[in-house]
Amino acid sequence: MGKGRLEAFSDGVLAIIITIMVLELKAPHSADLGALRPLLPVFLSYLLSFVYLAIYWNNHHHLLNSLDHVSGGILWANLHLLFWLSLVPFVTAWMGENHFASAPTALYGLVLLLAAIAYLILQRTIIATQGRKSLLAVAVGRDVKGKLSPALYIIAILATTVNPRISWALYVAVALMWLIPDRRIERTLAERTKLTERA
Repeated sequence: MGKGRLEAFSDGVLAIIITIMVLELKAPHSADLGALRPLLPVFLSYLLSFVYLAIYWNNHHHLLNSLDHVSGGILWANLHLLFWLSLVPFVTAWMGENHFASAPTALYGLVLLLAAIAYLILQRTIIATQGRKSLLAVAVGRDVKGKLSPALYIIAILATTVNPRISWALYVAVALMWLIPDRRIERTLAERTKLTERA
């Protein structure tokens, strides 16, 4: 199977996830601006989750650009990632509606942790399929950010028992860490193209 179909399916699923999430933002019945104040936690939850989904979409695009072919293992690893991302609207709504209470904030972190692990599994599956000298294997290298993110999620989940605001700050920190798209794959692809053109 070509990677175009996999990318189109994944893009469609992510678009649906974002659409479901925005539908949770209910308009107030009152026309004055003060009526928006109670919606602030819901909006902040939506904003953070939107940024996370945008980061996944962007990096997923770069990841799939490294593919030569799609195997069954890659298909299942990709579906595994999409499964955890599909839970983001639920945990986002629960956390926002309950003003970042401990249990919803911890579950939000758990979903982020499992999505991060699923992304790493997809990355490793692609490398295993395409070889240690593949474009992705060369581009990823030691992957410090990829290994640091799950550790920060675990700390954030544990921090919900102390103060959910610490957890929220850690979720924001991880998002900021990934806000600039991971250009390693793009850079490695450009370098290989130049070498091919010279040869």
